[in-house]
Amino acid sequence: MSDVLRIGLVSISDRASTGVYEDKGLPALQDWFGTALRSPWQAETRLIPDEQAAIEATLIELCDVAGCHLVLTTGGTGPAPRDVTPEATLAVAHKVMPGFGEQMRQIGLAFVPTAILSRQVGVIRGQSLILNLPGQPKAIRETLEGARDADGSIRVPGIFAAVPYCIDLIGGPYIETDEAIVKAFRPKSALKPAS
Repeated sequence: MSDVLRIGLVSISDRASTGVYEDKGLPALQDWFGTALRSPWQAETRLIPDEQAAIEATLIELCDVAGCHLVLTTGGTGPAPRDVTPEATLAVAHKVMPGFGEQMRQIGLAFVPTAILSRQVGVIRGQSLILNLPGQPKAIRETLEGARDADGSIRVPGIFAAVPYCIDLIGGPYIETDEAIVKAFRPKSALKPAS
């Protein structure tokens, strides 16, 4: 298996996918990975409407055909009728990873009380981890990095701290991060010398 982390990035928005406004989710994710990762990575990006069949097909293609180790969606996780990202994600899942959704809502609650309206999920399909992120660039960063105190110390850990070890466990490449942005946590037995 390749040492290059393949990341599928999917922005789900009716209006952005038809050009009504500019998508901000994909650039925010690419910028974040560009600063947060020390190991090699490449992205497969998709901008699609809030249609469950299209979301399912895109997730399956990124996991099964493109071979992405990690797939992140942004948008479509609220209670509105057109928000079907969690349903599509669960429909293609082989295993549900409930801790990711729980932690994403915990992080969000550090910022806004409406975080409880989010229905984000994390799942595994084959050798791919799929995570539903919020739609706004600031919320994407906070979800990945965590909530920080005024001095910059982490108050609520971000979800990405657990992602590299999860990718290890499902057969993906060893991911190293910039610890100033997010420190990957692994048990001592799973650590490799820094490259």
